[in-house]
Amino acid sequence: MKELKQRSTCPISTSLDVLGDKWTLLILRDIVFAGKSSYGQFLESAEKMATNILADRLAILESQGIVTKTVATDKKSKFTYRLTEKGVDIVPILVALVVWGAKHGETVVDPGLLEELRAGKDAAVEKYQRLARDKALA
Repeated sequence: MKELKQRSTCPISTSLDVLGDKWTLLILRDIVFAGKSSYGQFLESAEKMATNILADRLAILESQGIVTKTVATDKKSKFTYRLTEKGVDIVPILVALVVWGAKHGETVVDPGLLEELRAGKDAAVEKYQRLARDKALA
């Protein structure tokens, strides 16, 4: 696993050191909005992430305290990934990216999610943070 080196003490730079990779954000998206939690589920994403990239990004997320990795209850050779409280704090960033991308890009957004965001971004953030916390406790 590559070691993350902090380039400066700027908060944006520090955040990008951990989250500035598109694959990392897509894994977090899948955890928060698609309810994915296993390696195999992450591989099924439309972006077709390479296995070595997925393994590396999951290891980084774990080493940074953003996700926890536990043995799955249904199969001992399978692991489950859940957000930590530090990971839950990323939900508002993901919501902001969804809103920005839906507004400025040629994207397809789950209509239910888009309706939730239009009804109230803060309420949607709280909902997805609560869901992530509940999954972490399960």
